Amino acid sequence: MIKEFKEFLLRGNLLDLAVAVVIGVAFTAVVTSITSNLITPLIKAIFGGSTQFGSLYFTINGSKILYGNVLDALLNFVIVAAVIFFLVIKPVNSLMARLGRLPNEEPVRECPECLSKVADKATKCAYCTSELTPTAA
Repeated sequence: MIKEFKEFLLRGNLLDLAVAVVIGVAFTAVVTSITSNLITPLIKAIFGGSTQFGSLYFTINGSKILYGNVLDALLNFVIVAAVIFFLVIKPVNSLMARLGRLPNEEPVRECPECLSKVADKATKCAYCTSELTPTAA
């Protein structure tokens, strides 16, 4: 049993996952810092007032509906998504294109039976298993 546990711990995908979690935590700290120290103050400077909506609520039959917290979470999500897209995804895609390392997409066509997208070279649809005639290369 101990030998199996050792094999489980030393499996490549488990170690990859552990590294990914650690890097993800570090990346989260960077994105949170960018969001809270750069983006949110810029929004506050441009639009004025508070960038926190947590104090907004309404009451129905004595129950507080804290819709401000939902707005805060939504705003934070949009800001984090924008930071990741504009400061990580776009620069990395640009760098990969410059280095010529973008993945080459295989040409596709529609299956006449189920209308799924299949590779041009396919002789059988992976979805409905109908026979296909490969297109000329």
